Amino acid sequence: MRSQRLVTVCEEARCPNLNECWGLHRTATFMLMGDVCTRHCGFCNVGKGRPGPLDPLEPQRVAEAVASLGLAFAVVTSVNRDDLAEGGASHFAETIQWIGTLSPRCGVEVLIPDFRGSATALATVLEARPEVLNHNVETVPHLYRRVRPDADYGQSMRLLAAAAAFRDRHAPAMATKSGIMVGLGETADQVLELMAHWRQARVDIATIGQYLPPTAHHLPLERFVEPQEFDMYRRKGLEMGFRRVESGPLVRSSYHAQESFSARG
Repeated sequence: MRSQRLVTVCEEARCPNLNECWGLHRTATFMLMGDVCTRHCGFCNVGKGRPGPLDPLEPQRVAEAVASLGLAFAVVTSVNRDDLAEGGASHFAETIQWIGTLSPRCGVEVLIPDFRGSATALATVLEARPEVLNHNVETVPHLYRRVRPDADYGQSMRLLAAAAAFRDRHAPAMATKSGIMVGLGETADQVLELMAHWRQARVDIATIGQYLPPTAHHLPLERFVEPQEFDMYRRKGLEMGFRRVESGPLVRSSYHAQESFSARG
């Protein structure tokens, strides 16, 4: 990571699984387009402000790191880049293509922003053929104004539905995926309703994890969710028809990503 001057969400988001993923599984989630985000989500530890210019060599460097680590599955995400006309979609596409060139047997999951609802930007990423198209809605719609003030729940759901429609037409092996955090003030009924919305958008894989404030300056923790509730979400999700539901206190969007995709239920 250091030799290629790469940014990882593992460090930027202070993920509690960093030691396990880096030390034991030798996996990481690469974060494209810098470490400054144009949005102001109250839960996120990534820096906010005015990002710098894109590095045109970054997609190749990420692919070289994937090859050097010998990864069988790579997860690639980014900050939001609302300053760019296409939100950085072509940067994602180039990264997928470079990984395919240098590590043709490596699967790729992309965790993308909403691209401000741009169908063209989404198509740019999808046409590069990732194995998993992930977009997190992060929380229930009731909490969006407080948790994700610059985002729109309906827009995110439409993006997921559009990705599923592309999958059905052109890429039947691709999976769609989304995730949320719990413990921000939502109710169990609201989570189940959101999960039903996911299924209406034909999302294949769901992740549900415990919110943990990265610092005292971020949104406060409202409650620790009991293990039985996480188990209930997993059970109900499988009954709804999800291929896979990762639900537990330390679950994060890309935690066990390869296993979630490979298991297929």
